[in-house]
Amino acid sequence: MRRELTQSIFPVCDAAAAIKNGRCTIEKRLAGFTLSEVVVASSLLIIAIVPILKALTASHLNTIIIERKTRSLILAQGKLNEIKARSIYNYGDTFAETNAPVDGLYLCNVTDVAADPNLREITVSVGYDTDGEGSLGADEVAVSLATYLARRW
Repeated sequence: MRRELTQSIFPVCDAAAAIKNGRCTIEKRLAGFTLSEVVVASSLLIIAIVPILKALTASHLNTIIIERKTRSLILAQGKLNEIKARSIYNYGDTFAETNAPVDGLYLCNVTDVAADPNLREITVSVGYDTDGEGSLGADEVAVSLATYLARRW
């Protein structure tokens, strides 16, 4: 019975029939891949995947950098708005801060320079504290915003 099943699945062809219709082969072989074909296909796949993984890693790192800069910008704008609101009634107070925590590992530096008795220059720098030491280094500052504050009355 096994021999009949094999013969029905893989018909025996003669050389004349193989040449004539091109579908039937002289030697009977089970369908599959040889070891060398598998090795070549695997190596080609690995060669193709390595640049793709490098690009995905680079894009992931760029996404993290963009997220940190965007978050720093939002926090800097919020801090600047807070200083502007406080300056309405407390113009004489100093607004300078150093390494003030803003949100998680985001830190803020504020400089307050009097340009005139009725005019002050405020600079807010915000960044992500990557090393976790509690102070912003020059390479950690993501955003710096500067504005002038004038005495209102």
